[in-house]
Amino acid sequence: MARYQIPPDPRNDQGKKDPEKRPRRLRRDSLNGVQEPIPWRWLGLGLLVTVISIALALALVNSLLARPPLETAPIEPTLIILTAPPSPIPSPTSPLPTPSPIPTFTPIPTPDTAVAPPELTVGFYAQVANTDSFGINLRGGPSTSNALIQLVDEGALVLVIGGPEADEANNRLWWQVQLDDGTEGWAAGEFLVPAAGP
Repeated sequence: MARYQIPPDPRNDQGKKDPEKRPRRLRRDSLNGVQEPIPWRWLGLGLLVTVISIALALALVNSLLARPPLETAPIEPTLIILTAPPSPIPSPTSPLPTPSPIPTFTPIPTPDTAVAPPELTVGFYAQVANTDSFGINLRGGPSTSNALIQLVDEGALVLVIGGPEADEANNRLWWQVQLDDGTEGWAAGEFLVPAAGP
């Protein structure tokens, strides 16, 4: 069975040395032979330097504040007087505004397609001719290198809607035409002759 022991009082351990505690390092003053702890000397030296620095800063600030202010030449204010230009004399106006003319609609004259023009003309009709009953190729552009859209029989009536465009490679003039069913394409002008409209 364990016995209870009263722990030792730490106040009574003044004569015993604890092996884990290290003694305070002391430095010996060579003049007086007195030992003095190191931190107190450096603390006093730091305090002395701080007091001297504050005294120097205060003396410098007082010397700067004691200087007389710089003399400046007095500045005279410049007066700016704003004047408005003279107002123009109003001209007499009529009590009622002048009416503006109403634009009149001038209709674009519709070409008379009942009569054939002397030569191929945009807005008039033409007839496929001079093909030896073969008809003409309606193409996607003004050249034989463009895609073939449709073969138009000889004697067919077409509406000229554009042109002429020159094809210098084949030495031909091309006209843009529209068929009765609304198909549009390009035809060589040498196979078209002016014709009266339907």
